Amino acid sequence: MGFTIGGMREIRSGARRRGRSYRSAEECTAVAEYTGLWGWPVVRGARTAGGACSCGRTDCPAPGAHPLDFAPEIPAGATLDEVSRAWAEMPGAAVMLAVGRAFDVIEVAEPAGRGALTRLERMGLPLGPVAATPDGRAHFFVAPGAAVELTGLLYRMGWDDPGALDLRGLGPGTYITAPPSDRGGLGPVRWLRPPALDTAQPPEARLLLGTLAYVAHRSRA
Repeated sequence: MGFTIGGMREIRSGARRRGRSYRSAEECTAVAEYTGLWGWPVVRGARTAGGACSCGRTDCPAPGAHPLDFAPEIPAGATLDEVSRAWAEMPGAAVMLAVGRAFDVIEVAEPAGRGALTRLERMGLPLGPVAATPDGRAHFFVAPGAAVELTGLLYRMGWDDPGALDLRGLGPGTYITAPPSDRGGLGPVRWLRPPALDTAQPPEARLLLGTLAYVAHRSRA
């Protein structure tokens, strides 16, 4: 099945008309966008209700905030039909993105992230998508390799301790919950800057890092 932005608008309109099934349909639509439009692999993640994780482990270390080990990955390039079939198998799953392939993530406290985002937009610097989590973190999507290079990049910019800035690089082997899914029972992840044709390709981390570090430092001072 072909996949276009116009077709996606029609799917969204249909999803809104389905009442109680809207949330599941909205997530399925988002997955189709991530795989089909932006080329991001997606994994199905656990949910939590009353503090219990849907993975079934009573000692789960991250209830509602991790991939389901038994659910195969939905690869980049999957069509809407393929996504719909996969999501029908686990309609209550959370949408999670595999980090370290199409993008890495720089994580910072949300207030600092919002401040940095405003500065970066005013400066006209290239930006990728930026998400906010319900536990108060901002995720800046950057080119792969940033997580490994983060400490060295900051050091060359004059920042000796990334931990003191509350900056964290997320790379291969990491998964983030993506909008519109709930994370850990705390509420939905949301976009501060959604992916679009001119933002889905993430920039090199060095283009953003100076501003992120400066605003994060001022926020913690």
